[in-house]
Amino acid sequence: MSMNNSPNVFLDPNANRFQVNIINESHNSNEASQEDVESDPPHYEETSFTEEAHNRLRISYRPGKRELYDNFLQNGEKPEASLHPCDTHNKMYYLQTFGHNTMDPVPKIDYYRNTGSVSGNKLNRPSLLEIHEQLAKNIAVSTGSVERVANGESTAGEETAASKEEEKKTGFVKFGWVKGVLVRCMLNIWGVMLFIRLSWIVGQAGIGLGVIIILLATMVTSITGLSTSAIATNGFVRGGGAYYLISRSLGPEFGGSIGLIFAFANAVAVAMYVVGFAETVVELLKESDTIMVDESNDIRIIGTITVVCLLGISVAGMEWEAKAQVILLIVLLIAIANFFIGTVIPTNNEKKARGFFNYQASIFAENFGPDFRSGEGFFSVFAIFFPAATGILAGANISGDLKDPQGAIPKGTMLAILITTVAYIGVAVCAASCVVRDATGNVNDTVIPGMSCNGSSACNLGYDFSRCRSQPCDYGLMNNFQVMSMVSGFGPLITAGIFSATLSSALASLVSAPKVFQALCKDNVYKGLHFFAKGYGKNNEPIRGYVLTFVIAMAFILIAQLNTIAPIISNFFLASYALINFSCFHASYAKSPGWRPAFRYYNMWISLFGALLCCGVMFVINWWAALITYVIELFLYIYVTYKKPEVNWGSSTQALCYIKALDSALALTTVEDHVKNFRPQCIVLTGAPMIRPALLDITHSFTKNNGLCICCEVYTGPRKLCVKEMNSGMAKKQAWLTKNKRKAFYAAVAADSFRDGVKSLLQASGLGRMKPNTLVIGFKKDWRNAAVTQVENYVGVIHDAFDFELGTIIVRIGQGFDISQVLQVQAHRRLKWKSFPLDKSLLQFPYVSQYTEELEKLEQERLALEATIKENEFDEEKSGICGFFRKARKLNITKHEAKNESTINTVQSMHVGEFNQKLLEASTQFKKKQGKGTIDIWWLFDDGGLTILIPYILTIRKKWKNCKLRIFTGGKVNRIEEEKLVMASLLSKFRIKFADINIICDINMKPNKESWKFFEEMIEPYRLRESCKDITTAEKLKRETPWKITDAELEAFKEKSYRQVRLNELLQEHSRAANLIVLSLPVARKGVVSDYLYMAWLEILSKNLPPILMVRGNHKNVLTFYS
Repeated sequence: MSMNNSPNVFLDPNANRFQVNIINESHNSNEASQEDVESDPPHYEETSFTEEAHNRLRISYRPGKRELYDNFLQNGEKPEASLHPCDTHNKMYYLQTFGHNTMDPVPKIDYYRNTGSVSGNKLNRPSLLEIHEQLAKNIAVSTGSVERVANGESTAGEETAASKEEEKKTGFVKFGWVKGVLVRCMLNIWGVMLFIRLSWIVGQAGIGLGVIIILLATMVTSITGLSTSAIATNGFVRGGGAYYLISRSLGPEFGGSIGLIFAFANAVAVAMYVVGFAETVVELLKESDTIMVDESNDIRIIGTITVVCLLGISVAGMEWEAKAQVILLIVLLIAIANFFIGTVIPTNNEKKARGFFNYQASIFAENFGPDFRSGEGFFSVFAIFFPAATGILAGANISGDLKDPQGAIPKGTMLAILITTVAYIGVAVCAASCVVRDATGNVNDTVIPGMSCNGSSACNLGYDFSRCRSQPCDYGLMNNFQVMSMVSGFGPLITAGIFSATLSSALASLVSAPKVFQALCKDNVYKGLHFFAKGYGKNNEPIRGYVLTFVIAMAFILIAQLNTIAPIISNFFLASYALINFSCFHASYAKSPGWRPAFRYYNMWISLFGALLCCGVMFVINWWAALITYVIELFLYIYVTYKKPEVNWGSSTQALCYIKALDSALALTTVEDHVKNFRPQCIVLTGAPMIRPALLDITHSFTKNNGLCICCEVYTGPRKLCVKEMNSGMAKKQAWLTKNKRKAFYAAVAADSFRDGVKSLLQASGLGRMKPNTLVIGFKKDWRNAAVTQVENYVGVIHDAFDFELGTIIVRIGQGFDISQVLQVQAHRRLKWKSFPLDKSLLQFPYVSQYTEELEKLEQERLALEATIKENEFDEEKSGICGFFRKARKLNITKHEAKNESTINTVQSMHVGEFNQKLLEASTQFKKKQGKGTIDIWWLFDDGGLTILIPYILTIRKKWKNCKLRIFTGGKVNRIEEEKLVMASLLSKFRIKFADINIICDINMKPNKESWKFFEEMIEPYRLRESCKDITTAEKLKRETPWKITDAELEAFKEKSYRQVRLNELLQEHSRAANLIVLSLPVARKGVVSDYLYMAWLEILSKNLPPILMVRGNHKNVLTFYS
């Protein structure tokens, strides 16, 4: 059926608005029709984002207007069942409130999904161009046509259905917040420290300081948990855990460095936990006297078998691993409950002898204060306990496997911290309230009647442990690491708890390390590690990462000496926590509009405090391990910064960089300009920067790290095509500048003419004080063959620059600047004749390969968009150089002016390889280091000092430092020495070093006849010759060709023409061997000197010379000798 803006359908003056309602009946339901008639619904559009509404939309209409809709429905072919003419969700055409068909879609979540999303769908909304431009007529509303409008992609409803079908088919497993986050975090936080070290910690620090130690560690993890929650709820979270959170917030430099450290730490942590498990098993073997080889080798054997089993569970899939985690948690909870139950079970004499007396107020009071021994202190005890509080990122590390990471990570992580903290405090207080610090274990050490207890709680309870003061004892909080087993109701359950804690932590680390490493490798931050990015199976399991983690874990298990590496691992985790806290602070401080976390219970300053606290704890635990961690992180940061991975994650670093730049730009506006701070800020008319590299290079030589440089391009022609081409090329050309290390900006405008475009750029470019003050333009070498309008535009640009009080620099080199012709020829040959070899000598020039790649992309786009072009249009017979340029203009490959036919014929007749070589060598001449030579400055007119400042800046650059300045200026023949002294004095006050000063006394002499004859022959085609014609004919010629040079004008400016010709003779005489010439640019009075006469002056002035800069400042001082 045809969908168009037909008047008989939509513009009926009697027609009322359509309304889109969601109903259960089809559009031809009589009941619904009657209901609509009676209810007279309001005139607005209702939309729904539910799936049920996708195919249940219809149009309601006013009484008596049924035929209007029937006319619409029957206008053409009957639509397919799946395409409803007013469907606001499935298709690209909608009947909106105002009663006309439109491509403008309603807001929808699918338009905002990231293309790279693992689970999300991407639906492209119509572009602004498609909505803004005139709609093509007779667009048939069919499934195929709508899909074509949607850029070839299926609709959101279809994609969602396909996604769900695929999920059902593959069994993709996603976890909720309990199994995915809460269980993992609790298992990872509860480690062997809970069972074999917590009693010792509370014995050393006492109940008071022991609780403070637990709360201090909890403060670090809680603040980190809040920061993690804030970052995790600020957008969709994918796989990668801590690495993903940090990298997307602070950028690849921080994320890449901490991601590698964090993944390695998790891999080594597997070995730590497995060795802890193996040591417990070996202790049991020792008790039963069943040692296999010796203690160390038994640890290696048991550890190897254990890690292989854990690897098997992990590789089997996340679902099996999650089930194993749940079982281990149940065992762990039973073990903890077994301890609390044991504290209330009445004790016996054997346990009393070992220091356990059930809950006693006297024991609580005695153990409340600290009793540090063996050189321990508060911070050393804290350092031993803190690793027991880590593990809060276990859930975030598998963020890619969570159903709802935004909701699961905050809820599961914070609840896990709360539960584990309560458990730690409960175990510590209960143990210290039931067990004394020292006990002998001898049931016969009872109190003798009449013995003084001296406040000892054990003595008051009938036991004498006083000999523990003079000799070591084996029992009590301070001496026995198996206090929990002794206190518990059933000792073997504590052993099972130890097994559960170690194995669950090892399993969590074994899963976390490959997941984080896979996310890091997918981002290609370290290109050499991309091999490990590949996933397998329905859950995209990182099998390669599992193998690598297994190898690392095995290496440390076989070493079996982890006492020195353990502090570094704890510091690696703390470094991650510090950066997560700093990420939250940094994102808040940058005030980016994109920072909108759904989790509100955080504070940027608390996050900053948390980051500093983590750094402090790192040094408290082990100062040298902290230093090693920082050194490794700094090295990786520098490496990633140097490599500059091509990623853009919208990090807070970018946001803060923008804020700083904005603040600096605003602050700069309050600073008045001063001559001492003048620097050339150039607007360079390069077109596409890769087309005229030499013009950019010479400008970059005196603006790099010193001033503003804006490469500008003017698009002329049909506005629609120009704007489209301009918008599509902006980012690519700026990227080219960045890739080639050009500190410059790219700007482009679309205008009716070249002059109008440049006029807009001259007025609007820049920001605040960072506005261009100098125009740099290449000399128009083809002015004699160019169209009149082109010459008028070129000279008009120079006049406009003077009008806007900008300095002007016209640059000329012998070969010219534009190398697009050669690049196109070479690129086209590679595209057209694949067997034709590219000239190898051209590969040394970076512009060739990059421009060739660009044209290859354009060619591929052209083939896709213009499939209807006939093959014979590209036959070999028409594929000469001229034919190529005709094709290039047709396909709009370049927007530059068409080359004159004579120029093309000249190129065709030359040896192409030789021509290319010379032109490309000329295009790179300013990239090379200049040899010893001179920069000759012909400072003929005082323009404020720009003519002398530009070459001075060049001489302080590395590439031009071997060049000396020679000064040439006009003077009188009888005052040569005085003029030299005056100029030398002036330059010395400006602190500008020079090699020589030359006073030219014969500038005003007439040029020789040959030179003048050449000038006359050059301007002959552009002369009006009105003096040889009658008055009527002369007036008519003036009206028809106002741009021609009149005899009167030529006579009036004869002396000035003589001077330009004479100057060229002097330049040939004195500066022929110079590396560069800088010459005062002559100024033509606007409306008095014709464009062609001015171009003739510039031509004769700069002809047959080394590279020359014709400079004219804006006649405001740019130099001063005052301090």
